[in-house]
Amino acid sequence: MNSVLKALEGAPAPAAQPAPGSAAALEAIRELVRPDLAAVDLAIRGGLKSAVPLVDEIAEHIIGGGGKRLRPLLVVLAGRACGAGVQVPGGTAPLHIQSAAFIEFIHTATLLHDDVVDMSSLRRGRNTANEVFGNQASVLVGDFVYSRAFQMMAAVRSQRVIEIMAEATNVIAEGEVLQLMNARDPDTTEQRYLEVIHRKTAQLFQAGAEVAAVVSGAPVELQRTLARYGRHLGTAYQLIDDVLDYDSDPETRGKNLGDDLAEGKPTLPLIHALRNSAAATAALIRQAIAGDGLAQLGPILAAIESTGGLEYTARLAQAEAEQALAALAALPESPFRSGLAALARFAIERRH
Repeated sequence: MNSVLKALEGAPAPAAQPAPGSAAALEAIRELVRPDLAAVDLAIRGGLKSAVPLVDEIAEHIIGGGGKRLRPLLVVLAGRACGAGVQVPGGTAPLHIQSAAFIEFIHTATLLHDDVVDMSSLRRGRNTANEVFGNQASVLVGDFVYSRAFQMMAAVRSQRVIEIMAEATNVIAEGEVLQLMNARDPDTTEQRYLEVIHRKTAQLFQAGAEVAAVVSGAPVELQRTLARYGRHLGTAYQLIDDVLDYDSDPETRGKNLGDDLAEGKPTLPLIHALRNSAAATAALIRQAIAGDGLAQLGPILAAIESTGGLEYTARLAQAEAEQALAALAALPESPFRSGLAALARFAIERRH
């Protein structure tokens, strides 16, 4: 897999570089835009401030949860690759910084709502906001974060940015509903599953990359190219996320093995196992999707392994990453383009 990706980037990575999917690799990417990310963090903290104490409390719980913050990283890398200016100490944050913050706000709002819908109690190794503060508070603060994101979008004063984000948030909402419709449905097809990924996850990556190009003054064709990069990157990232749900260390990942199965979500490794298993095993998988999946986790994991479900899903993720890398050819050479390429490699090589 690595040889294909390095060839697409144009040159093999130096031997001293960290492994593409490691935490060190992600830190190396962040180092390219460290001042920008610090400015994004300030914008996020400032944007979450509220006169209502409970909003502040839940917001601090969210910020303290950490996370990779891949979407803001994507936005600042894409912005800098398109020629966005650097942060001036004490000055107004550049538009790509503001955009990275409101993209993360949209993501955060969806997580708050998702955890309520999925009745999740654990995220990133910590109790979810709904577990600590209750469902009602989580939903309402999710609404606050969502509306604050639109306040920040309006401050950018770009009609095109508003159009991109209005479309994106609508598509994401539809993706959430489609996922709900697929839940506990063993007849979910690969096409229906991919439709959820494209709407629920890839859409925000796509919007973030495109908005970064818009606010950086890039030509329209380059804006479209960055949108393609973001869409393929987001799809690859989610495909690997679904692999890790059946093949990862819960301590490292901060989530329990088989969470998707417990929630009745038929993701691609399971769909592949279902359609390639003998009748008895297929019946077991159907029963697990429709009912208490975790009770059959052992046999389900065995079925996924025997049918090559994880490898099949990883191959699709690799193909998506290759398309993301191919899109980067339209960008001028720079450390930031290299960072975007490294982000695609990280998406498919990671173990957390």
